[in-house]
Amino acid sequence: MTGAPTDPQVGGPEERGPEKRRPEERGPVQRGGWTTSAHEPTRVILLRHGQTPASVQRLYSGRGNPSLTDAGREQARRAADLLRDTRIDAILTSPLDRARQTADAVNAGRGLTVEVEDGLIETDFGAWEGLSFGAARERDPELHSRWLGDTAVAAPGGESFDEVHARVAAVLERVAIEHAGRTVLLVSHVTPIKTALRIALDVGPQLLYRLHLDLASISIADFYPDGVASVRQVNRTAGL
Repeated sequence: MTGAPTDPQVGGPEERGPEKRRPEERGPVQRGGWTTSAHEPTRVILLRHGQTPASVQRLYSGRGNPSLTDAGREQARRAADLLRDTRIDAILTSPLDRARQTADAVNAGRGLTVEVEDGLIETDFGAWEGLSFGAARERDPELHSRWLGDTAVAAPGGESFDEVHARVAAVLERVAIEHAGRTVLLVSHVTPIKTALRIALDVGPQLLYRLHLDLASISIADFYPDGVASVRQVNRTAGL
């Protein structure tokens, strides 16, 4: 199961035109919703990796390192096509092969340096790695039940969703500072991407269990230096 608990999930964007005035001379910028800020945001494009054998079999797939299937490579290529006309200033990826292969597909022809960011790695599912939802529940029925309802609970030898939240928040804060006013592609996994959207929306953990994200899907959020964020797009795919 790749991601959130009860399904395999458990666990082009518009370009900004050039500005004639310097940032300090501009008034408030309104990018989406009711969000208004005096600063240019960092636009974060969140791309989930393509299909792997584990996602086909609906297995928990955290720190295991399967490569993309043929279908997954095609999904990555189609995601790259969706982003072809989108300016991307930097690409950061999870260290796992499925994410790196997806990042490389988007970077083809761009010539950017793909930077590995450990904070974007998938949740560590510990002893449940490679198991189905049913097999994990049968192995640890009481713990599995608590895990489904409490983000502070971790799989045996694994990582809690609260721990994922802390490291994803740190990545977003760093990206917003180091890439202020730029567009950054983060290639990751279902739980870190849901967590990033949860942070952007400033909502509770229920989002982790109620939001579906397809393989090779694109979501977009703007993060402002004053801590405000605006979600622009969720779960866009090329129809695969």
